[in-house]
Amino acid sequence: MPVPEKKQQARRAPARVDHPFKGIALILLSTVFLGCSDVTAKYLSTSLPSTEITWIRFLTFTLLFTPVMLPASPFYAMRTKRPGLHVMRGAALLGSSLFFITGLGFLPIAEASATGFVAPLFVTALSIVFLGEKVGMRRWLATALGLIGVLIILRPGTSAFHPAAFFPLVSAACWAGTLILTRMMSGREAVVTTMAYSSLTGLAILTAIVPFVWVTPSWTAIALGIFIGVASTAGQWIVVLAYRYGDASVLAPFSYSQLLWVSILGFFIFGEVPSIWTIVGAAFIVASGLYIAHRERVRRAQLLVLEERSPNA
Repeated sequence: MPVPEKKQQARRAPARVDHPFKGIALILLSTVFLGCSDVTAKYLSTSLPSTEITWIRFLTFTLLFTPVMLPASPFYAMRTKRPGLHVMRGAALLGSSLFFITGLGFLPIAEASATGFVAPLFVTALSIVFLGEKVGMRRWLATALGLIGVLIILRPGTSAFHPAAFFPLVSAACWAGTLILTRMMSGREAVVTTMAYSSLTGLAILTAIVPFVWVTPSWTAIALGIFIGVASTAGQWIVVLAYRYGDASVLAPFSYSQLLWVSILGFFIFGEVPSIWTIVGAAFIVASGLYIAHRERVRRAQLLVLEERSPNA
């Protein structure tokens, strides 16, 4: 019969194509966009407040997604049964962007970026509370290793410590919240819906705040702000595409190449040379993140085995 046949075809359509090399290429491309966005934000922070830079970024973000927000659009993406989760995710994404750009105004970009990569550590802790996951001793040890890396970079209690170092840490915590909320909606909400609501939420909050810190930007500053919005949005979208072609455990190592791009650009544009402490601390954080990604892969494989053995599956 035609109806069952259609259902069978729908079930056979794969949700993800296993093409890891394409996924790796996309991840590497995304780090170029995201790295350029961060470097431009640091450059712009010398003339505009971080809130205004973030507002221009989210304004551009929203304008790019305007076509899917129009009810007459064939790609209308604003229908959802979880508006609360979308608003919370948008607020968390806003916090991640705002705190990170604020930190860039005070810190070397390599140091801020390396510190910001501790997000997987926060995800490990938050997944217990919000996702009900069980975290084993190995993942806790990996988390501790990452925290040691953060301490190596920040060196609290010494003359090298800068209070602004807390900004990328808070940014990483907000990004972890963004990832947790994304997981909670995974498979239930379209990616374009999630991004559209995130852009609107961030823009609404920032529009209420930005008049209090407004500095009239030059045309050059406006152009750079638009570039930040386009580059960051393109980078995030490319990451989404990349994960359609490969597992997180395969792609995660290549996301850390963003540290290389920002270090190179930071040297040529700002004359910043990463200290040995930043390099060593970043190595600890990267090793921690890679091991956590590995344990995630192992955990998912174990869950799949259990589902196959379950008589109710």
